[in-house]
Amino acid sequence: MIRIEVVVGQGDIKAISDGLKQIHVGGITVMKVRGRGKSTNPKIHAAKGTEMFTPEFNDKFVIQIIVEEKNENEVLHIIKNNAKIGKIFISPIIRAIDIASGEENEKAI
Repeated sequence: MIRIEVVVGQGDIKAISDGLKQIHVGGITVMKVRGRGKSTNPKIHAAKGTEMFTPEFNDKFVIQIIVEEKNENEVLHIIKNNAKIGKIFISPIIRAIDIASGEENEKAI
């Protein structure tokens, strides 16, 4: 099993979620976070539009997806085709347990 974490803007979440549903990936977690990347943020108006400032952090969203390794390329394809900008991080999952049923690993996801 692997964990795929994707950092994207809000506009990409629905398209990614819909694409994952089509390949029967049901469970995803979406978290709103604040952060900054390599590039500088655009200036915005403050106080009735007279003053400009550059915010240090922007709103982003992190999507977490746990899938079997055999589905990795298909999931990555959907993410890349439905996101405009962002980052993808992939890490191994050693063990998963469903609390309600007690099932483990692939059966738990």
